[in-house]
Amino acid sequence: MNTFQRNESKESLFTFISAGDDPPKDFPVQKKSPKLCGSNYPLSIAFIVVNEFCERFSYYGMRAVLTLYFISFFHWDENLSTAVYHAFSALCYFTPVIGAIMADSWLGKYKTIIYLSIVYVVGHLIKSVGAIPSLGNQAVHVVLSMVGLFLIALGTGGIKPCVSAFGGDQFEEEHTSERSKFFSVFYLSINAGSLISTFVTPVLRGDVKCFGEDCYALAFGVPAALMVLALVVFIAGSGLYRKTPPQGNVLLEVCKCIGFAIKNRLKNRSRQIPRRDHWLDWASEQYSKQLIAEVKMVTRVLFLFLPLPMFWALFDQQGSRWTLQATKMNADFGIYVLQPDQMQFLNPLLILVFIPIFDLGLYPLINMCKFNFTPIRKMATGMILAGMAFGLAAIVEVKINETDMPQLVPKESLIQVLNLAKNPVQVTIQDQNLFQQPVEAFQNPDEYSHLILNGEQQSLHFILQHQGSSLAFNYTVKEKSVYSLIVFEAEGSLSSHLITDLKTKPENGLAAVRFINSLSQDVNLTIDSKQFISVQRNCGVSGYSLVERDTYDNGKCITETGEFTLDLGLLDFGASYTVVITNVSAGAVQTWKSEDIKANSVHMAWQLPQYLLISAGEVMFSITGLAFSYSQSPASMKSVLQAGWLLTVAVGNTLVLVVAQAAPMAQVTESELDGICNCSRSILQSFSLSLFF
Repeated sequence: MNTFQRNESKESLFTFISAGDDPPKDFPVQKKSPKLCGSNYPLSIAFIVVNEFCERFSYYGMRAVLTLYFISFFHWDENLSTAVYHAFSALCYFTPVIGAIMADSWLGKYKTIIYLSIVYVVGHLIKSVGAIPSLGNQAVHVVLSMVGLFLIALGTGGIKPCVSAFGGDQFEEEHTSERSKFFSVFYLSINAGSLISTFVTPVLRGDVKCFGEDCYALAFGVPAALMVLALVVFIAGSGLYRKTPPQGNVLLEVCKCIGFAIKNRLKNRSRQIPRRDHWLDWASEQYSKQLIAEVKMVTRVLFLFLPLPMFWALFDQQGSRWTLQATKMNADFGIYVLQPDQMQFLNPLLILVFIPIFDLGLYPLINMCKFNFTPIRKMATGMILAGMAFGLAAIVEVKINETDMPQLVPKESLIQVLNLAKNPVQVTIQDQNLFQQPVEAFQNPDEYSHLILNGEQQSLHFILQHQGSSLAFNYTVKEKSVYSLIVFEAEGSLSSHLITDLKTKPENGLAAVRFINSLSQDVNLTIDSKQFISVQRNCGVSGYSLVERDTYDNGKCITETGEFTLDLGLLDFGASYTVVITNVSAGAVQTWKSEDIKANSVHMAWQLPQYLLISAGEVMFSITGLAFSYSQSPASMKSVLQAGWLLTVAVGNTLVLVVAQAAPMAQVTESELDGICNCSRSILQSFSLSLFF
């Protein structure tokens, strides 16, 4: 087994006609490619490795920001965004079968890579154009994005089984050790592209602003440029490549053999016809005994693949559910503030760290302990680690939701009181047993109180007692709403406003802020260079403004008497604030700030353990599984098992799609189900496999 077979994890590098197999004897003699710096490495592989790096940068960079694009740009909910994300991922792993058939039966690897890379580039360009806010309405954006994603899936999946095989074709048969090292370098280029892109593209999205918001057009445009570069580099090496003609696709032969066996068996159901030892023996009228025997070997291994989609259903949620989880966490690491979709870079980084640790340290140590750590047991351990990772994700989600708003139910609303008067106020609400103690002046509410209604909406009678006087107000309250009762003094008498608050935390780790102007003159506020807010006098209330998490100490407040400095302090991740302008003096505005929705208090570093476990699980499961499936198949059937392996990834993503669409629940519920149910299922499946082998 070569190094490449042992170390692959991110992608399936085995080809649908294995690059390690001897070519048929009737292959035409290929020209010898120029060598790289006097070695036995063909110069052509440099173009292939650079092409793969750029293509993987393009794919993983685009995919890293995809979930947040659906939520922020299209305003889809989490379940729909997750479903579309995994539908795209599944399609990327169904289409390699199409690419393999095109390459082996029709165009050959070189032309297939060229033509599908052009499709790939067109998909990226359409996707980037669809992310320009000023171009049409949302329907146009959705159509362009879906068309772009479909073309990208066809392109990336179609070339997946071709590029690594084409690289292997560049070596003469006597240079097997150089070929093995090439595959290791090829694998490193995949992880290097993934590592850099999953760190860089979220920065392009979040830190660069265009059209007044996150720059998704740039975040998709840079991967598109890298794919154009990948195509240009690949074509530039055209004169150096060894190009083998198509020789037919064994996958199609296997499918035809299985189909004929099933059809023939159904035709001959009579009890008078002698039974055969195996159901595939019913194909013997048309196919050779050798082919049937090899297909039998393949079907035995494919049967063992049945539980494998569960691993991929968990693993690929790093780009969906785990990214959404990161948006509700504190991303401040002191010297750097991470974007929520940047956490995905941990996986390729940890893979590069874990592979030498496992190969050179852990596995030899286990062997020294005389423990038979078979490939199936390694895969079982990887599944258990994946289940444990989601168990940790569920615990983190529960802690995150402790800072979230209470879940609203029918015939219930939430209310808090902000007392802007100079003295305590006693608040009484009709038929509600709330606010037993007077509300102090400028008292920051600890939490919202629950209002119980008698229908979808209700007119409630409010009584305010202040310095011996009593005032009454009526306000209509709707169910599943959140309110603040603003109590203030106007022209020597007490008055109030009932204003609507946010129901949920601001998305994507942003902070929300609104202003109440208690001055007797209108004010114009500037939070930063982009936020301009006008607030009317006598407790006028502004709408909410969404801002990045930052310390805002250099704002401006313009009144009839002059311009003053506005210091808001830290507006933290996921928090909602009400800022009351109380006075202007000494060249500055005096304010009082109430935190209506608590800031994200769970640090993003708490995701590190789940990334450690899922990455360790990938090393044990994916790398070992690829090597195991390769070793268990006859030489002519390696392509079929590789197709089966890729389809387990597609089926795993399809499972997530079905769950996200068929059972729309609160994320904590789904995360707990994922973490507990899938953990238990993985353990049971893994132990059953371990015992079987």
